[in-house]
Amino acid sequence: MARWLLSFVLLIWLAPVPLWAAKPAPPAVTQHDIQPLMMLRCTVCHGPRKQEGKLDLRTRESMLRGGKSGPAIVPGKPKESLVLKKIHEGEMPPRRKVVQASVKPMEQREIALLTKWIELGAPKGEAPKPKPYPIKKADREFWAFQKPQRPAVPAIESRNSKIENPIDAFIEQRLQRAGLTLAPRANRQVLIRRATYDLTGLPPTPEEVRAFVADKAPAAYTGLIDRLLASPRYGERWGRYWLDLAGYSDSDGGQNSDPIREHVWRYRDYVIDAFNADKPYDQFLREQIAGDELAKPGSIPDVQLAEHLVATGFLRLGTDYSFANITAFVPDRLEVIDREMEVLTGGVMGLTLKCAKCHDHKFDPVPQADYFRLLAIFKGALDEHDWMRPRDGSGGSSYNVAWPTRLLPLPGAHAKWAADKKRIDKAIAKLKADGGEKKNANAIKKLNAERTPEPMAHALWDRGAPSPQYIYTRGNYLRPGAMVQPKPPVILGGRYAPTPPWPDADKTGRRLAFAQWLTRPDHPLTARVMVNRLWKHHFGRGLVSTLDNFGKAGARPSHPELLNWLATEFTRRDWSLKAMHRLIMTSATYQQVSNITESHTQRDPDNALLSRMPLTKLDAEALRDAFLFVAGQLNEKNRGGKPDGIKGRADGLVSIPRGANGWRRSVYVQQRRTEMPTFLTTFDLPRMEPNCIDRPQSTVAPQALHLLNDATVHEIAGHFAERVLTEAGNETAQLTRAHWLAFSRAPSKAELQLTTAALHQLKAKWKTDLGDKAKPDVLHQKALTNICRALMNASEFQYVN
Repeated sequence: MARWLLSFVLLIWLAPVPLWAAKPAPPAVTQHDIQPLMMLRCTVCHGPRKQEGKLDLRTRESMLRGGKSGPAIVPGKPKESLVLKKIHEGEMPPRRKVVQASVKPMEQREIALLTKWIELGAPKGEAPKPKPYPIKKADREFWAFQKPQRPAVPAIESRNSKIENPIDAFIEQRLQRAGLTLAPRANRQVLIRRATYDLTGLPPTPEEVRAFVADKAPAAYTGLIDRLLASPRYGERWGRYWLDLAGYSDSDGGQNSDPIREHVWRYRDYVIDAFNADKPYDQFLREQIAGDELAKPGSIPDVQLAEHLVATGFLRLGTDYSFANITAFVPDRLEVIDREMEVLTGGVMGLTLKCAKCHDHKFDPVPQADYFRLLAIFKGALDEHDWMRPRDGSGGSSYNVAWPTRLLPLPGAHAKWAADKKRIDKAIAKLKADGGEKKNANAIKKLNAERTPEPMAHALWDRGAPSPQYIYTRGNYLRPGAMVQPKPPVILGGRYAPTPPWPDADKTGRRLAFAQWLTRPDHPLTARVMVNRLWKHHFGRGLVSTLDNFGKAGARPSHPELLNWLATEFTRRDWSLKAMHRLIMTSATYQQVSNITESHTQRDPDNALLSRMPLTKLDAEALRDAFLFVAGQLNEKNRGGKPDGIKGRADGLVSIPRGANGWRRSVYVQQRRTEMPTFLTTFDLPRMEPNCIDRPQSTVAPQALHLLNDATVHEIAGHFAERVLTEAGNETAQLTRAHWLAFSRAPSKAELQLTTAALHQLKAKWKTDLGDKAKPDVLHQKALTNICRALMNASEFQYVN
């Protein structure tokens, strides 16, 4: 007995943890193994939006509470648990629900897991936590993860210095180290053409060029910039850049059917209007990320409420083929969400986070948990277990609908539509009563033609009850692991504290808190990423050449101090994009000539130091719009609204038919994912998969062949010739006018002689082809059309120096 007692005492004394304090082993299966399973297989019919039989299967408590038929589970008694009975009998889900609700029945291993859990007594257990991820000091010290610090502007000592503003001081400092200096200022003809194309995507008129060249006032150039920034053409040009970043498309994509998004054009117009109004960039982002959480309905005017709502389309633009039941299951939904996160993180934050979906980031200090924390922020609206398909609507007529939705009626605009509908319906009832439908058929037809589609928004909507967010092991939705809470990437710091956006709001406030976190002035990336994009579109390359990757695998800034100075200047100027345009374009750096010298070739061969202005090739939209503009065929009376249709041919060519008053700008042309205008794609218009951060730029033979052979280009050249004939009298005046319209300058003596000789040769050729009966004015117009087409094909037309 004494020996036994001694052994027991020694066992207790030597044990690392007192035996009486040892924790029992956690149960083999807990509610955190079952909860993701129920969300995956059951809550589409028994969850937040629909509870058939008054049964909610989202939590252990709701399963114990049960529905009309009683508790769904009986802890410790699988055979008596109603949910398992229904599953075994094939009644859950009903066969029709597999198609209608896009839900798949439980697999055998999942049924076994649910059975085991009930058998064990349906234990709660603790939610598994993500593994610790310590961030190293070196990671925190990486330039892109630190708040932008405003550097001192370099003091440049040089008699030949051409400093106009602080930008030039930073550029000149680097140039002097390389034995270079800023290039001379370009002449006025070059500057007005450069600035006008840059800000509006269109050439200046000959009259504008001559007036600017003749204006010797010191403020003439600044006045030019201000006039261009005030033009509605500015928003059409620079809004297009943002639409690239956002992945704008007028169709869902994903399948050959590629359904049209009837209401998404409102987002395109919102972006253009925002740029024209110089909406502060921080506000611009907040509206697009959390517009539905910014203000309580009724607290602000309907027009503003609608604008906020339309703005949330930013996170609904990616390819989304969940409109079809056969492609609306959880993995398909997760692909949609992943694409939206790629647009947000790469385009706005300058980070490539998508690889963290499956594992910790290989280069940047972003654990896998951070990716799923980010998903949790958006889960109030983008929830793979509570999905609203692209075509789902509210069925109501109010913004503040009881059944939340992602396709919402627009306040204000909807009220006007409803009044018009009531007026038309009333008039048609009256006509039928007065004389019958047949007698008044024409009048009824006319009234029906006045009907307009119900105004809706392609929008995002927080529904207030997101499902829990688990980390998917290796990115596999069938392997949920640790649970995470909403939070931005830890390495970027800052306070994130979501709360409902207003008292009694049925919203999480998560996206609003994220938008506020993202747009704080000292955010490490937001301002830097945007000023870098501005710089790229002005100079052809960003100060960070990898526009969507400021991380360790991305390029380092060519001028880090300048990037920081611009970022801090951006926030100091209240996030005004127009102020930054004005600052950049009035710099001596921007006004340099584009000529290349031997010194440039040796010391700055790729122009990384900006020792001269780069030669710029017009992109697809600018080239097409410029063709229409010089031909007098650009319709600028009808801005915005539904996109202009396209027309596909059997041979694969996709054209843009002319409207009654000419053609509208390319930004208003319908942009489908499966059918895109041939002219635009030939000149590198990208397909949005999911977006376009930096357009490719090619110079290939098919481009020249298209301009030489395309029937629409020939039609536009004909209109160009008609304009020249109308605006100029004799032959010399016509050729001079054509040069002015095409190149923003007069032809040289040699060019005039050359085109005059070519015009005569072409007349002779047309006479041979058409015969002696052809009238001289017809021969002249056809020959002039050839000349105009040649000018449109010229490199000088397609490039801006």
